[in-house]
Amino acid sequence: MVDHGAASRIGVYPGTFDPVTNGHMDIIRRASLLADRLIIAVSTNAGKGPLLTIEERMALMQAELADPRNGLDQKKIELRAFDNLLMHFVEEMGAHFIIRGLRAVSDFEYEFQMAGMNARLDPDVETVFLMASERQQFISSRFIKEIGRLGGRIDEFVSPRVNEHLKRAFQDGR
Repeated sequence: MVDHGAASRIGVYPGTFDPVTNGHMDIIRRASLLADRLIIAVSTNAGKGPLLTIEERMALMQAELADPRNGLDQKKIELRAFDNLLMHFVEEMGAHFIIRGLRAVSDFEYEFQMAGMNARLDPDVETVFLMASERQQFISSRFIKEIGRLGGRIDEFVSPRVNEHLKRAFQDGR
């Protein structure tokens, strides 16, 4: 585990991750280069009506983080679930910044408002925006679920592990 001393740059990448996508993994890879310690924070966020349970989302994310093909430094990354206000969670973790991924201009307005509100709640915590890589710009969990539910191919947007899990979930009538 990383030294969590005062000099450590601790970042939080929050999300529902319902499901975790190749786009999420791209942001995690790149964010891990900015942080000494990166906390992947999976929100329970029942208000979004997730397809997958928090347990499923945590297990899938853990498997993706541990997969050597993703090239992540395991000593730098921690996985946590949270069900409180993001800024409270960030403060509890002693984090210095929040990572947010941007896919398109349409994401920016919402994220800009959220960053402004978070800055009012704790001006010592920065929000860092990472643009989605070109290949990942149009991937969204919502679209993946919609396409998959209707029998479309989603294998280029998620890992084989996530693809199989979603197929089973859709077969179960979710």
